[in-house]
Amino acid sequence: MKRIFFTFIVIATMAMSAIASPEKSAADLCRRVLGEKSKIFRFEQLKDSLDVDRYSVESSKGKILIKGNSANSMAVGLNQYLVKLCHTSVSWWANDDVVLPQTMPLPQEKMQGRAVCKSRFFLNYCTFGYTMPYWKWNDWERMIDWMALNGINMPLAITGQETIWLKVWKKIGLDEKDIKSYFTGPAHLAWHRMSNIDAFQGPLPDTWLRDQELLQKKILARERELTMKPILPGFAGHVPGKLRDLYPDAKITMLSDWCGFEDRCRSFFLDPEDPLYAEIQKMFIDEQTKAYGTDHIYGIDPFNELDSPDWSESYLAKVSSMIYKTLESADPKAEWLQMTWTFYNDRDRWTKPRIKAFLDAVPKDKLINLDYYCDYKELWQGLDRYFGGRFIWCYLGNFGGNCMTEGDLAGAEKKLNHVFAEGGKNFDGVGATLEAFDTNEQMYEYVFQKVWNRDLTGKQWFELWAETRGGMQDEHIKKAWEILGEKVYVRAAGVGKAVLINARPALEKQGGRYTSPIIHYPEIEVWNAWNEFLQAKDVDSDGYRYDVVNIGRQALGNLFFHYRKQFTLCYTIGDKAQARVWAKRMDELIADYNRLLSCEKHLSMGAWIEQARAMGYDDAEKDYYELNARTLLTTWGNKGGILNDYANRGWSGLTDTYYRVRWQRFTDAVLDAMERGVPFSQEADRDHITEFEYQWTLRKDKLPIVSGEDAVAVARELAKKYAVMSKMCTLK
Repeated sequence: MKRIFFTFIVIATMAMSAIASPEKSAADLCRRVLGEKSKIFRFEQLKDSLDVDRYSVESSKGKILIKGNSANSMAVGLNQYLVKLCHTSVSWWANDDVVLPQTMPLPQEKMQGRAVCKSRFFLNYCTFGYTMPYWKWNDWERMIDWMALNGINMPLAITGQETIWLKVWKKIGLDEKDIKSYFTGPAHLAWHRMSNIDAFQGPLPDTWLRDQELLQKKILARERELTMKPILPGFAGHVPGKLRDLYPDAKITMLSDWCGFEDRCRSFFLDPEDPLYAEIQKMFIDEQTKAYGTDHIYGIDPFNELDSPDWSESYLAKVSSMIYKTLESADPKAEWLQMTWTFYNDRDRWTKPRIKAFLDAVPKDKLINLDYYCDYKELWQGLDRYFGGRFIWCYLGNFGGNCMTEGDLAGAEKKLNHVFAEGGKNFDGVGATLEAFDTNEQMYEYVFQKVWNRDLTGKQWFELWAETRGGMQDEHIKKAWEILGEKVYVRAAGVGKAVLINARPALEKQGGRYTSPIIHYPEIEVWNAWNEFLQAKDVDSDGYRYDVVNIGRQALGNLFFHYRKQFTLCYTIGDKAQARVWAKRMDELIADYNRLLSCEKHLSMGAWIEQARAMGYDDAEKDYYELNARTLLTTWGNKGGILNDYANRGWSGLTDTYYRVRWQRFTDAVLDAMERGVPFSQEADRDHITEFEYQWTLRKDKLPIVSGEDAVAVARELAKKYAVMSKMCTLK
């Protein structure tokens, strides 16, 4: 009896300690981010009845007092203090420094703000593939802190769901081996979860399933501690094909082909009207709640980039109605959150009447629609504010982790101002649906800054951002960001953007579907910004060094387009000598481009592979994860598939051993054809390139993470080396 009583006391104590006060949660975040300098801060929860997220920052008895109605609001107050008074930013990367003044300034006037909207959504299913598949807790811990600092309170939280599905499918009667083979490899799970593909690079190791479940529990605990409502998955109808053997009479349909994957990777859909659907929904929600708890908001996305089995309005209405009814039956407090990317992506079939039928079949207050790609195309206006249903305005900004310096600053400002004014009562919030991290962090922070600083212009934000990146020490950095904000960030990011270096080689245009090098600004402006960065003196921070490499990456990458143009001209007129000269120049430029990238830890294929291999417990698992990591960023799927290069990156290691070698093989083949006096065959060369790409995914050679060279010194050397060529090619 004493032992039972003691156990009860221990469990109760642990449960009570896990429920931290909002003040303690905010203080803990402050300590993680600021270390010893966190001691000057005090946090206090506002407890009046105003139903709005808000904060204030003021001096109090030699301390900095931050008040907020929640831990999340207090974190926003801390971030506003850091940005505006300390001129520092907290990066979303775990190993970036936080540059602080020697003496933390006391606010001279009270700072305060309140949120324009109640919901601030973050992440994308794809982010869990293109950025996070091999993350450990330290990566997640910083990113969750970054989310809280930026006021995000509705993060997508889909880690670790495969262990739940394993339990559900085993209860249904499926064999464990078949279930594990139904899952894809880790980096491709995002598309398995969206019902696009099954089985590719499966089965998942048992250690993966175990570790991800433990990781998800830590993620959710921290997010809830910081007053967030994590979005967990619900059942969208995606079932293993083997389920047909157990339930031959169930309404199970093979879904349409997705991006050319073979039939063994095709997904299957259980009709929501089938009684089995409600049974599976209940089993899944129950098992998930038992493991992870719930905040009663579930992400469910049927037919994402796939054909509906029936496009009639009545069928679509039945699907959405039954999905919600099964969800409500499993959790009476349930709310359904869905991407509306598919409405845009498959807009020829998702007509306005079909969308209306689908949305109207669910209670208006129970369905939250993510207007997924508002930086390019807002749906809320054309859909009559989602026909009175709730919606969240989202900035996408990045596809596949492509590293282009891109975004529409003025457009984002204008659209946010408009939705704030005209969104109506069913405008639920603001979000960011980036497919990957890597570049353009300031664009995402601007979107969330606008929530708390409604009148903040894009120009004002870039001035603040410049100060956090070293602009308080050197005016050249401010000038660089002024150029970027006014002259370069002028167009919304698009699918498949890349400098030509990353594209499959070709004499004209580019040899791949997802590598468009087209830019929408005068090239010289990137060089002007880069030169301003390089004129800064005595600035030493992770952020500044990253900017120097990142903008240099864009400048040199744009220049390569002109080098290839000269090579093609030489081929066209039959000038073999000059063709060899330009082939050599192309190769040298790629080598220098890789050298610059190798100075930056966040732009490293070696780091990506090391992160993947660290997930393994033995050599076999490490090799498995490396294959998975190499595949996603290159061939994506099968050899020569449609998605080849979709996730192209401006990263060292990948540039040197993959993109550079493709171009070397290409120019050698063209020069050989010129020597032999025969036309160059692009088709024959593509076959050779395709085989090289596939073989590269199978390699296990260790790639360096960083070179150890000084980024600024290398950038200055290369800017000087290519100055003449840049002027010749970009001054038009």
